[in-house]
Amino acid sequence: MSDRVESTGTAFTPSANSDNDDSVLEQLGTDLRIGKTEDAAETAAALPRTEPSLTLDVVRADPEVQAYIRQANKNLGVLGFTEHGFRHVNLVANIARNVLRLLDYDARQQELAAIAGYLHDIGNVISRHGHASTGALLAHSILNRLGMAPEDVAIVLGAIGSHGDDGARLGEPVHPVSAALILADKSDVHRSRVRNTDPSTFDQHDRVNYAATSSFLRVAPEAKTITLELTIDTSIAPVMQYFEIFLPRMLMSRHAAELLGCEFHITINEVVVL
Repeated sequence: MSDRVESTGTAFTPSANSDNDDSVLEQLGTDLRIGKTEDAAETAAALPRTEPSLTLDVVRADPEVQAYIRQANKNLGVLGFTEHGFRHVNLVANIARNVLRLLDYDARQQELAAIAGYLHDIGNVISRHGHASTGALLAHSILNRLGMAPEDVAIVLGAIGSHGDDGARLGEPVHPVSAALILADKSDVHRSRVRNTDPSTFDQHDRVNYAATSSFLRVAPEAKTITLELTIDTSIAPVMQYFEIFLPRMLMSRHAAELLGCEFHITINEVVVL
């Protein structure tokens, strides 16, 4: 099936001399496109402004940001989710920045990826459901207050809003910053995220995360590949269980890598599985 759905229809606009007469209409054409356009994501080529208008250090030091991350993590703990606190957001920020750095994106886009990574889960302070959208709305006021340029705010909001997969549909990368955030977030599979201290009561997510003793996102610019390298203790969780739980994350990661001009792969215990 084609990525683009073509439809025909008629678009009209008031003619120049219509004034208040809405009945006078001028046909524009019959080629109405629904679906993806020919618009392409930004590339690593230099943009008019290559330096960030706000740094991660400033965002990280903000008391409101700290409070939201702290409380969001507490809320998810009550619901039985894995760790989503300062460990997670700092790691995601660093990985997102490094993905774009290794692919030769400019300093501005690297910093925007780091900021998006740090703020991406603050929506959980409101609710887990729709947390990507609420997180973007919260980030809007914070970034404006801290003085980020509007065009940078727009990119960060798009990245935060498109990273989630909790609404029965996958988040979709719309920009290199968005793609880097998705790859960084979905690669954080590790036993240190598990809060439950009793293995006998692990649910599937706890079991798979606890079984992951190592995870590394490897970017190979010359080969144009991005590979998630996992080491999993199969005595705790079989490899198939990882696929059963994280298939949506793998699909999102593949789409994100493709937007960056790369292929996405996964190795588990040094065996290529994707």
